[in-house]
Amino acid sequence: MRLDDYRTSDNVDDQRDQSFGGGGGFGGGGLGMLIGLVGSRFGIGGIVVVLLGAYLLGMFGNGGGQRAVSPQQQQAGAKTAGQICSVDAASRFSCQVLASTEDTWTKIFQQSGSRYTPTTLVFYSGNGQSGCGAAQSAMGPFYCPTDKRVYLDTDFYNELAKRFGAAGDFAQAYVIAHEVGHHIQDLEGTLDKAHNAQARSSEAAGNAVQVRVELQADCYAGVWAAANRDRLEPGDVEEGMRAAHQIGDDVLQQASQGRVVPESFTHGTAEQRMKWLRKGIETGDPAQCDTFSGAI
Repeated sequence: MRLDDYRTSDNVDDQRDQSFGGGGGFGGGGLGMLIGLVGSRFGIGGIVVVLLGAYLLGMFGNGGGQRAVSPQQQQAGAKTAGQICSVDAASRFSCQVLASTEDTWTKIFQQSGSRYTPTTLVFYSGNGQSGCGAAQSAMGPFYCPTDKRVYLDTDFYNELAKRFGAAGDFAQAYVIAHEVGHHIQDLEGTLDKAHNAQARSSEAAGNAVQVRVELQADCYAGVWAAANRDRLEPGDVEEGMRAAHQIGDDVLQQASQGRVVPESFTHGTAEQRMKWLRKGIETGDPAQCDTFSGAI
C-alpha cells in the first residue's frame, strides 16, 4: 500500500518508554471468555475479559482492581506526535494509516451531515494502561470505548506475519482500520446497544452479538480500503483476505486446540471475516455493513 507521501496523524500517544509491570508477549492464550463489550482484540491474541459493570466504571475486571488511567495521566510528559511517529518504520506507517482513516471517515460523515471525531492511537510495548485497564501484548490490538482509544503494540505485526502467515503492509493497515471501525461503531451508538444486548444474554448469545460487532468492523475496514483504492498495490486485497482468514475463530481454534467450538466464537469464522471485509471493499458503502440484520 502506497502511503509513503501521506501525512502522519497528530492523534497519537506513546507508552513505550513507561513501565507498567506484568507479563507480555504473544501466544499467552488469553483469559478465555468475553463478558460484556469493553475493548476488542483484533483476533489473534488473547480475549479482553471485562465484567459487565466495568464498561461504565472504566475498570479492568480480571481481578487486578486497577483504576483506569485518564488521558491526562497518559499524556503527562508525552512526546510530540512527530516524535512518536518517527520511532521506527512500523510507527510511521501506523500513523499514516490512522491519518488516512481520519480523512476517509471525515468525508463519509460529512456526506451524511455529521462530524467525525477521530480516535487516538496509543503505542505501547509489552504492557500498557488503557481506560479499560491493563493493556497487554497477548490481547492483540484493541479499542477501548471508555477512553475512545486504539491500543497497539507494533510487535503484533511480526506475529501476524511470522506465526500466522499474514504478512504485508495492507494486512497491517487492516489491523488499524478494523479497530477504527470499532470507534465508528462507538460514535454511532452500536457498541452501547451491543453491550446492553450482551448484558441481557447468555454467554453463547453474548458471543453471537460480539461476532456481529466484529464483522461490521471488518466491513468498515473494507470501506476505508475502497476509499483509498488509488493507493492499493497489486496483491494488497489478497493480503487483507489472507489476514482475515487466518484470524477466523475456526482457524484459530483448530490450530490451538484441535477442535472448533462455534458457540464460543467471538469474531466470526474465516469465511465470514473474508466475506465482510470483501463487501466493504467492493461496495465502499458503510450502509452495506449491516451485520445485525439477517444471516451473516
